[in-house]
Amino acid sequence: MTSHPSGTAAPAHRGVGPLLRAWREQRRVSQLELALRAGSSARHISFVETGRSRPSEEMVLRLAEHLDVPVRERNALLLAAGHAPRYPQTPLDDPALDALRAGMERLIQGYEPYPALVVDALYDVQAANRGVLMLLDGIPDHLLRPPLNAMRLTLHPEGLAPRIVNLPEWRGHLLAQLERQVALRRSEPLRRLHEEVSAYPAPERAGRAEEPADPVAYFALPMRIEHEGRVLSFTSSISTFNTPMDVTVAELAIETLLPADPATVKYLQSLDS
Repeated sequence: MTSHPSGTAAPAHRGVGPLLRAWREQRRVSQLELALRAGSSARHISFVETGRSRPSEEMVLRLAEHLDVPVRERNALLLAAGHAPRYPQTPLDDPALDALRAGMERLIQGYEPYPALVVDALYDVQAANRGVLMLLDGIPDHLLRPPLNAMRLTLHPEGLAPRIVNLPEWRGHLLAQLERQVALRRSEPLRRLHEEVSAYPAPERAGRAEEPADPVAYFALPMRIEHEGRVLSFTSSISTFNTPMDVTVAELAIETLLPADPATVKYLQSLDS
């Protein structure tokens, strides 16, 4: 398994002030509000943003925390302020992360027969269980070559898209999620991925699997996907690591597809028996 950077760190020569101001404005937080959150003063925040005051390492990290700056970009802020980066970026195949990889593999296997996978900041799949492989049956080889990308695979007209019964709603949900990540991380590779998948044409659907006889009251937007003549319904749940201290770990997410109706539960359990 390999990790992929989500973007390029901002150049240090720009200074930390403009970077912090940009993050503050993006979060729509006033200087006064940020100062109150960080236990500082609006005057000091103004001085930092205009370059009249050089913030300490502690202040940079405190401001970044209250602005919800991603871990990778916190390193960029520290460099711009003249400090050393705080967070390492350990390759996912490094022996130091053996326990992490093993734990994630056990976790997603524990969800079987329900699909579960691990993705990085670019939605490249780092691990997947048998439930995911079941859904990928019949997908063209060119979409399955590493790095396998979850967004591309789901929305590509030769991928899962033709099988998704409620594609307009699910596509809108995924593109909105990707847009939020682009805004949060300011990642050029993520922006290019969004441009690519949002430009995919909607596939023609030749036929539909049978709808359930009785309507189901879903508790969240499901992905309703055809599989061997049935319509399976899943809701997505995403988990991340709490208080990560490594860039790679901070950018990992575990996505599980939980059955959204009794028929899907029954079918998946029959496959596992």
